[in-house]
Amino acid sequence: MLSHRVKKTAIDAEFLLLAYSSGYFPMADPLTGEIGWYSPDPRAIIDLSEFRTPRSLRATVRKNLFEVRLDQRFEEVLRACAGREETWISEDIIESYVRLHTLGYAHSVESWKNDRLAGGLYGVAIGGAFFGESMFSRVRDASKVALVHLVNRLRERGYELLDTQFLTPHLAQFGAKEIPRKEYVSRLKSALRRECQFTLS
Repeated sequence: MLSHRVKKTAIDAEFLLLAYSSGYFPMADPLTGEIGWYSPDPRAIIDLSEFRTPRSLRATVRKNLFEVRLDQRFEEVLRACAGREETWISEDIIESYVRLHTLGYAHSVESWKNDRLAGGLYGVAIGGAFFGESMFSRVRDASKVALVHLVNRLRERGYELLDTQFLTPHLAQFGAKEIPRKEYVSRLKSALRRECQFTLS
């Protein structure tokens, strides 16, 4: 894994977008808050054409137990994702992504139940690439429903790449897989040439 560490500070938005476009993403050290830049090899992605929805989750989606909203509580989603014993989502990371959200690049997909935020995810959209960052659930399956909605939206709007950074057992059940960094960079370059709109109605 390629990485580089810098002092604690909010990240300039232009630099952050350039990093994503070059295959890097930031994570803060849970203990020191120092920000490191990572470009894993292999890199995990969800191929949009190979996304799998487990049977039980399909039933949950059909029941419409959650209302899915976009960008209604972006910062709250970030802070919920950070709300764990050990987290790489520092205050500097939060401030940086709130800026990206204000500029229209960072988005949250939120599952609501009884008019309360029940779970969701956030990430960064550039061209035809969506870089998934983190997700959380306060209610069973809430973040999974948000992921299904995200994939459907990316497909509908012509996105080419859904980056998940690392492979986890949770993501593997949806068809996430690892590819060599060289292949990832090639796919990224292709995706960035597309002109996609994540929130355009």
